[in-house]
Amino acid sequence: MMGWGGMGWGGMGWAGMVGMVLFWVVLIAVIVWAVGRLLPARQAPPGPSAANSESAQEILDRRYARGEIDLETYQAQRAVLAAARNERLR
Repeated sequence: MMGWGGMGWGGMGWAGMVGMVLFWVVLIAVIVWAVGRLLPARQAPPGPSAANSESAQEILDRRYARGEIDLETYQAQRAVLAAARNERLR
């Protein structure tokens, strides 16, 4: 083949080919890293972890204050929470 210079792959040789592959891998890695650093971090959507910041007692109190549950249900659930808390402390 006339235009290949006898070395294959455009005259680069095997070391040149490996160097080009490494060059492109490093270049793409740097671009991905830079884009990741430049874009703002996404906030996790509020989910179960956000609810864990409140205790079960606080949630129960808030639900009673809003009128979501009646006094009888509030007292029953509060007693269950107190019993569970005492059981956990033993």
